[in-house]
Amino acid sequence: MSEQDIERLVADHSVLQNENTALRSQVATLEEELALAQEQLAWLKKQIFGRKTEQSSVIMDGGIQLPLLPGLQAPAGKNAAETVTIPEHKRKKKRTHDDWMNSLAVEEIEHKEEHMVCDICGAEMQEIGKEKAYDELVYTPAKYHIRRHIVYTYKCPDCGEKPENDENYADEIERCNIRRASYPKPMIPGSFCSPELLAHIVYEKYAKAVPLHRQEKDLASKHIPLLKATMSNWVGVAAEKWCLPIVQRMHEMLLAGDVIHADETRIQVLHEEGRKATAESKMWVYCNGKMNDRSIIIFDYKPTRKGENAQVFLQGFHGYLVRDGYSGYHVVTGVKHCGCMTHARRYFVNAMPKDKSAQASSIAAEAVRYFDRIYHEEGLLKNLTAEERYKERLAKVEPLLDELFAWLEMVPVSEKGNLSKAVNYALHEKPYLYTFLEDGNVPIDNNRAENAIRPFAIGRKNWLFSNTANGAMCSAALYSIISTAQANGIDAEQYLTDLFSHSAGTVILPFDT
Repeated sequence: MSEQDIERLVADHSVLQNENTALRSQVATLEEELALAQEQLAWLKKQIFGRKTEQSSVIMDGGIQLPLLPGLQAPAGKNAAETVTIPEHKRKKKRTHDDWMNSLAVEEIEHKEEHMVCDICGAEMQEIGKEKAYDELVYTPAKYHIRRHIVYTYKCPDCGEKPENDENYADEIERCNIRRASYPKPMIPGSFCSPELLAHIVYEKYAKAVPLHRQEKDLASKHIPLLKATMSNWVGVAAEKWCLPIVQRMHEMLLAGDVIHADETRIQVLHEEGRKATAESKMWVYCNGKMNDRSIIIFDYKPTRKGENAQVFLQGFHGYLVRDGYSGYHVVTGVKHCGCMTHARRYFVNAMPKDKSAQASSIAAEAVRYFDRIYHEEGLLKNLTAEERYKERLAKVEPLLDELFAWLEMVPVSEKGNLSKAVNYALHEKPYLYTFLEDGNVPIDNNRAENAIRPFAIGRKNWLFSNTANGAMCSAALYSIISTAQANGIDAEQYLTDLFSHSAGTVILPFDT
């Protein structure tokens, strides 16, 4: 073999080596992209077809919750329930049917027999007592009737009569004094709307997620031709004249507190100046901390998700702001930012392997166990005072947080994938996830805001969109009123009826009734 042949072979070998290296690199890249695509597909399938729960007892190890303390394992061959000691705790008394039935009106139906005859001797039997056989809970369908206001007119019998022998009495002077009895004006001028009807319409839409067009069909089936457009106008008037002053007062009280939760979700507004109908707007929600004796929940519509919206709403607030990791909240100044432990945990839940047999070596599953230990210790402190909770957190919860982040900083992760997102999110939010340790009244997560915004998200699936920006702002005011009333255990429909029975502008807070 000549030297030229050898050189050619070496060159070919070098080319093949370079091609092989390039192909291996390409295969590795494609495998990583495939793994990421499969991970995303599995997550999307779970969102559509799977259970949405994040409970450890469901998502990990075939439904069996792992021990919260490291190294604590059940002895082989024994049931874990036989070896775990449950700490003493107080349990609420179970409520029976009689407890709530005693608060309802009772209709008694007596069942008697006239001239009951003894089936043994034939003598007429005597009544010796009575007893309750059973109770039934009866539903009475809604009834509609006309409340007609009749106003009487009165006149004075003396005023205007022509005096005797008075030649100067002018005929053009009014002959008599006529007055009408005082009566309440209609709540909406020119309409037949009553406080009860409007309260029912608002409650059906904003508390039970029944859109106005479905209410129109339901009313039509009862032979009441009340159009959707008419109801929409009524709802707008109710929000602007009755509800907005109350929301403004609630806003002032919210800013005067120590803790505020914040979150936001999407809303579509069809006709908004300068924006397409398909553009997504945002409905923000703010609520006070769960440690308060009364709840305040306020919805605030804004076209965008910019952090300036939160800054404007929270102007003058200098307490603890509990929120998720959205970067827009960093615009808010003058507050102490608190991260959400549930959000940090949720990223690792989404990164868990689909095959539960692989969870033993899964970094995501191990991270979830760390969070579960933190929540377990936090759950034991819920009945303590703020000062006691503050001390116990420093003694028991803070060391677990230190252990979690020390472990996360050593976790090897790739640049892509849900696990990388989870680790990076947790490390980025680390300083804010420690803030709740500063005050016993600050919650560990933002679940309160997420729960407050959930009824809106459910209603959005039914009514789909708002027609105008003004309609979205009216919806925000009505959601604020109803959500706050329900959070304080008040009958929202009755509260609205009482509110609409007063003149517009009357401030009746949905927790003072």
